[in-house]
Amino acid sequence: MNKDFIKYQAQTSPYPLGMEVSHAVGSYIYDTDNKKYLDFVAGVSACTLGHQPARVNQAIKDQLDKYSHVMVYGEYSQSPAVEYCKLLASLLPAPLDKTYLVNSGTEAIEGALKLAKRITGRSQLISCHNAYHGNTMGSMSVMGYEERKQAFRPLLPDIDFITFNNEADLERITTKTAGILLETIQGGAGFIEPSNDFLKKVRQRCTEVGAMMILDEIQPGFGRTGKLFGFENYDVVPDIVAMGKGMGGGMPVGAFTASSTMMDLLTHNPKLGHITTFGGHPVIAAACLATLKEITETNLMPEALEKEKLFRTLLVHPLIEEVRGKGLMLAAMTKSPEVTNQVILKCQDKGLILFWLLFEGCAIRITPPLTISEEEIREGCAIMLDVMNEVLASNQK
Repeated sequence: MNKDFIKYQAQTSPYPLGMEVSHAVGSYIYDTDNKKYLDFVAGVSACTLGHQPARVNQAIKDQLDKYSHVMVYGEYSQSPAVEYCKLLASLLPAPLDKTYLVNSGTEAIEGALKLAKRITGRSQLISCHNAYHGNTMGSMSVMGYEERKQAFRPLLPDIDFITFNNEADLERITTKTAGILLETIQGGAGFIEPSNDFLKKVRQRCTEVGAMMILDEIQPGFGRTGKLFGFENYDVVPDIVAMGKGMGGGMPVGAFTASSTMMDLLTHNPKLGHITTFGGHPVIAAACLATLKEITETNLMPEALEKEKLFRTLLVHPLIEEVRGKGLMLAAMTKSPEVTNQVILKCQDKGLILFWLLFEGCAIRITPPLTISEEEIREGCAIMLDVMNEVLASNQK
């Protein structure tokens, strides 16, 4: 491992994987020894079109030759951002027609929470146990995992938590509630899908009491579940949708979208209700526009569901209890966190990149690029099964 990486770059855990990256192309990452690794993680769902996607790279280069950053967000009309927001509006259900571009998913959540308070004039926010929405202070306040946030208290006041898919908890959404924030599919908790029309029942309750329904599409969004946004699978439309990760084809970006009537409230009382210097950056917006066009002008979304079927067919093993998720947002659930750790680390040794989920220790993340081929899926699953056979044999000794 590069010693300077440890010495000079701040780390997030005591044991980073430490691969020294040389280059990446398509579904593969290469280290400095030119060993190639099949990527089943896609930068934690961010590299929607794989590595070095030609259309995105060309859009970035073309924009760099015109202009880069020129003015803070919302002052100058910059065509990549305008075109992107217009196309996004045409693809989203009414009344979601106005988008605020920011720099990351957690910033999108911060903006969405502020907007919910501004719309309603209320203070209470509701999230779910084991929810993850980012790691800035507001986003951390609605994280449903106390162990990860107790060292940073005090956080935002007036936060309540319910259990995902628990209909009885919906009574806690009241006329005091500014908004309820839900991941369309719970990510860190183990890729848990909504069941029994849970999201539709949340929508109904929010409408009854005048609370904002905010859906976090940072992971499910941009084709990963077979639809452009995950909520389209569940026949529901939120008041505010937050997005990030896969929207930029690997570039850093986030956004939140609502109706024009709601979003315009950020312009007055007070004005500058939400501001950012680099949000809507023209080079990033150009990458987003190219990514969105590629997703919507090809068969990548329906193909994600066919690739899911292939994963489910191939990933049958005594160590796999179930495969959760939808499309190419999948988690193979093993019998224990110890087994999960062994499989992920041994697979990397054999040239396959897998990863963990934040809170569910038994889960193996499988979120490859949407562009991954069937041949590559078979190649990666064969490595997984070989490793699982080794782990099973060693654990039986």
